[in-house]
Parts: sequence; structure tokens; C-alpha cells
Amino acid sequence: MQPVSPAEFEGLVADALDALPPELVARFANVVVVVEDEHPDEPDLLGLYEGVPLTEREVYAGALPDRISLYRIPLCLLAEDRDHLVEEIGVTVVHEFAHHVGIDDDRLHELGWA
Repeated sequence: MQPVSPAEFEGLVADALDALPPELVARFANVVVVVEDEHPDEPDLLGLYEGVPLTEREVYAGALPDRISLYRIPLCLLAEDRDHLVEEIGVTVVHEFAHHVGIDDDRLHELGWA
């Protein structure tokens, strides 16, 4: 589908974040979610987690927040329609937050979130 506007996409991301289970959200620490049009080096990338997973943190005081980026254009181009876009945003949000809590890609594949 054609890309939706940045404002509409941000609203869909906010909805996906609001839909996360409270017990999962309670585990998030020092992480920010941002929306970008696309990754500068990998234009097909849907999302990216950058930071230190919770399972690897030791001394972490004063660190900048981890960053989860969601890429509007490739997510929109992947989607067949708006409902599919909402689904893909939700999957991408869960996938990237899973990295934040220490779940790697192999385990995400096993769980069906990759």
C-alpha cells in the first residue's frame, strides 16, 4: 500500500504501544520509541533496536535511553491494506521490545515473532 502520512503512522504506533500487555510494559527501562521514514543504509528494514538489552545491563546509571526505531515507508510498502499495516506495526513493536528484554532473533523465530 502507499505510505500513510507520518502523523497517521505515529498514531498507529501509539495504538500498538497502548495495546502491549501491562506486565510487558512494566519491564521496559530507559527506552525510547521513534518513527523514521526508513533506515539510511537498509531501506527494507522494518524496525531496529539499538541499546543494551536488560539481560546484559550491569552498571547502567546515566546512560542515554535505548532506542527502538520503526520505519514508516517499508512497513507501509509491505502492507496489503490498513489492517495489515496495523498488524505489521504490532509485530514489529513486539519484536523490537523483545530485543530490549534480551530475546534474540533465533528465539523470536521459534516464537513466531520474526
